[in-house]
Amino acid sequence: MCFARAQSPARPAGSEQSRTEPAERAPAVTSPAKNWVLPLFTDKEGFRSMTLRGSEARTPAANRIDVVDLNITVFSGDATARVESVLLSAQASFFPKDNRATGEKSVRLVRDDIEVTGWTYDRTTQTVTILKNTRIVFRAQLNDILK
Repeated sequence: MCFARAQSPARPAGSEQSRTEPAERAPAVTSPAKNWVLPLFTDKEGFRSMTLRGSEARTPAANRIDVVDLNITVFSGDATARVESVLLSAQASFFPKDNRATGEKSVRLVRDDIEVTGWTYDRTTQTVTILKNTRIVFRAQLNDILK
């Protein structure tokens, strides 16, 4: 039995790419997305779990989105769609595969009573981790904070 290989009309004869050569990669997108919004939902029920927004977003890597004016609204993930917290940062990176955001600029919680510089937010564990060399300003009375 004989098999013939059809020549692609887009390629002239003799210019076939070797099977061992890597395919050409599409050029990276260098233009930012403006007024970017990324709604995220729970896997099973489809309830809103998070909404990320930014005035500008770029994807320098497959699992990384760099966002200017990041606003993360974290919801309860159930039918009530209750807002649990809001994180605001002038600039941060979001890693969709991990549901994690991090940034070196300050982060502000919606309660307006804390400001932290150097942070990571992990949706899976619902934690904000304060990194080393961090500055924290509390704008509220701290009664029995170390209980």
